[in-house]
Amino acid sequence: MNPKVDFYFNKAGKWQEEVEQLRSIVLDCGLTEELKWGCPCYTFRESNIVLIHVFKEYCALLFFKGALLSDTHNILIQQTENVQAARQIRFTNAGEIAGQRSILKAYIYEAIEVEKAGLKVNLKQTKDFAVAQEFQQKLNTIPALKIAFEALTPGRQKAYLLHFSQPKQASTREARVEKWMPQILNGKGLNDL
Repeated sequence: MNPKVDFYFNKAGKWQEEVEQLRSIVLDCGLTEELKWGCPCYTFRESNIVLIHVFKEYCALLFFKGALLSDTHNILIQQTENVQAARQIRFTNAGEIAGQRSILKAYIYEAIEVEKAGLKVNLKQTKDFAVAQEFQQKLNTIPALKIAFEALTPGRQKAYLLHFSQPKQASTREARVEKWMPQILNGKGLNDL
């Protein structure tokens, strides 16, 4: 146990018992406990394997390369359609965790083997994402915008492309593009302050 992570378990509130059980299970698998993104993160040879996190309706184990796991018990969940690699196992009570202890360990050990083997999730490239027509028009007519957008990291580019293409109405897509153009021109991502 890493004392730097203890605060997370002490503040878990509603999910206190559940996250403590998850911590015990994960540590039994020989992983190193660290604090990343404000959550307990468990690593193998400095590579992220699994994360414990809580939400309003559930707590979860998040496997960073969950898409590569065999999921023999069909319990892995893709949080949203845009999440490419990670998968969660969600829990709503301590009994669920206790009842799946050996299954959870098997998934963790498989995730460690995936890491040992050096397997990688084939992620979609930025070019594979749809570009909203409204944004494409701006890129075609404002060279500085195109240069600024292409200078962004692939993750920031993808976030914008998804954000701009989500609305069904053209007027909403156009409004989003207009709103976020200054942020792009300043070299900032959608979630940057």
